[in-house]
Amino acid sequence: MASATLLEQLPEDCIVQILSGVPPRLASRLSLVSTALRTAAESEQLWETFLPSDYPEILSRLVFPIRFMSKKELFVKLFSPLLIDGGHKTFCIDKESSKKCYTFSASELSIAFSGNSLYWSWKPLLGSRFPKIVELVMICWLEIKANISTRMLSSNTIYGAYFIFKLAGRAFGLDSLPSEISVKFGNFQSHRVVYLRKNSYTKQAMERAFMLHRVEALKSRLHPLGPESVVHERGDGWLEIELGEFYNDCDSGKEVEVSLREVKGGHLKGGLIVEGIELRPK
Repeated sequence: MASATLLEQLPEDCIVQILSGVPPRLASRLSLVSTALRTAAESEQLWETFLPSDYPEILSRLVFPIRFMSKKELFVKLFSPLLIDGGHKTFCIDKESSKKCYTFSASELSIAFSGNSLYWSWKPLLGSRFPKIVELVMICWLEIKANISTRMLSSNTIYGAYFIFKLAGRAFGLDSLPSEISVKFGNFQSHRVVYLRKNSYTKQAMERAFMLHRVEALKSRLHPLGPESVVHERGDGWLEIELGEFYNDCDSGKEVEVSLREVKGGHLKGGLIVEGIELRPK
């Protein structure tokens, strides 16, 4: 209590400066301690420091503008992903770290042969945050890439890149062989492999057995690529794979390249539903 009393004796600007160095959630709790702390903790000046420095520019890109009466209210509303850039991306801030998060829709990715309706089908899907997703009809060459400028991300932050997808009921050939996933950022590269299936998914057990000889033939080439990644279920009805991570050290404008590919098997596959790639702090 003595420290709180001493803090109350400081000018409001000084209290705001001190509170700006603590997590927003703690700043809100401190507002219950005293009137002086409450005034500082509710001030526009404080919540301005918690918002991304480029938030006015981000707000100008919203598909559906949001209303807010204070910077604190705006901060809270940015917890929820909001469509930007014509509905091709979403933006939000991470609740724990207040860092920036972006999700890039399938239309923002480089997907081999995605312009050919024989191979890929673009359509709306209930439950997607974007106007359209893309579903793999049938193909033997699966390659999905994205080159993303890190200038839009929070600096001095470790980011994870996540591939967001679903499996259609007719899905086939996607877990016969592992897909190669990678992240490249400057001189840093990481490589892993992943089977595109739910952990409990057994529908293609016979198909995988049929492909066993092919797997053995490719084994020596796949193993050096890195450990196996795991598919996780998200809380929004989608699945995700962590493609890798990287450290965004500054606002250099460098690009991070993320990719998922399976081009060695030569077998047909289909039923992959792609929503996009998410970058969020770890």
